[in-house]
Amino acid sequence: MRKVKVIEYVTLDGVMEDPGPSGDFKHRGWTMPYWNDELANSQSDQLFASDALLLGRETYAEFVAAWPLRSGDPFTDRMNSLPKFVASTSLQEPLAWNATLLHGDVIDEVAKLKQQPGQDILIYGSGTLANTLLQANVIDEYRFNLYPLVLGSGKRFFRDGSDTLALVLTSAETTGTGVGVLTYQPSNK
Repeated sequence: MRKVKVIEYVTLDGVMEDPGPSGDFKHRGWTMPYWNDELANSQSDQLFASDALLLGRETYAEFVAAWPLRSGDPFTDRMNSLPKFVASTSLQEPLAWNATLLHGDVIDEVAKLKQQPGQDILIYGSGTLANTLLQANVIDEYRFNLYPLVLGSGKRFFRDGSDTLALVLTSAETTGTGVGVLTYQPSNK
């Protein structure tokens, strides 16, 4: 059975939001000063261990506007070639960038994807989608790149009102720039 893995960039106060140059968030680009080869290699390992991406509507829109314009390195080429599954109630097909819209109940659709043969299914960002799936215990692994930074405001990964989620730490590393790469599994998996 395939595993659903979430990769999130978060600050010490749990902020995951980074809309980039076009956004209006006052701390845009907060991840860049900490980026190094260790993080690049970690991201590459996760991407190449996966054969599909699962994205929410907002992350899909951001990614489809940027990634197809790039090419020429193994990470980018892999990112562009993977099939993408998009959870949205407002988008309509056809979608671009090798993407398929999930129809029906997202939890049921992701459960069906997990039953198919293949490698891991990777979720980048997509906080609303990830929070929906975590409430249904569909996520098999959480990888948090924990940045040594407190922003004080912004969208947080774990939302107020979420159910209690007990996690078990399965791996912990620290990069030379102080980013903690922490991998967790739900305690009931």
